[in-house]
Amino acid sequence: MARILLAASAGIILLLGSLHLIYTFYGPKLRPREPELQARMDQVSPVISRETTMWRAWVGFNASHSFGAILFGLIYGYLATVHAQLLFGSVFLLGTGLALLAGYTFLALKYWFSIPLRGIVIALVLYAGAVLASLA
Repeated sequence: MARILLAASAGIILLLGSLHLIYTFYGPKLRPREPELQARMDQVSPVISRETTMWRAWVGFNASHSFGAILFGLIYGYLATVHAQLLFGSVFLLGTGLALLAGYTFLALKYWFSIPLRGIVIALVLYAGAVLASLA
């Protein structure tokens, strides 16, 4: 049961990360509702460097955020299905996964919107359920 719950948790994060990556590069979902704002973001550099623009940084941050979620989903899904003994025997791996999902939950509550929040909370509950099931 623990393997299934953790694989499902990883699958949700993998799906969210993959959709986020697609939305980053295709379609209007991660673009401002006002085209003028995107045009302005493409002209203004952040204080840290003039080598990029706020728009390019926005796209890069969104893509790298997606990569992190995809990586989590792939690694934890793989470990849950192929190397469950290693995963469930490692306090470090279980704690790291739990910390990441808790961090995503915090970010979703504070900065994002309801759809990713719901998905992440479901993934967190499944993950916690997997950890508890592995202890039984």
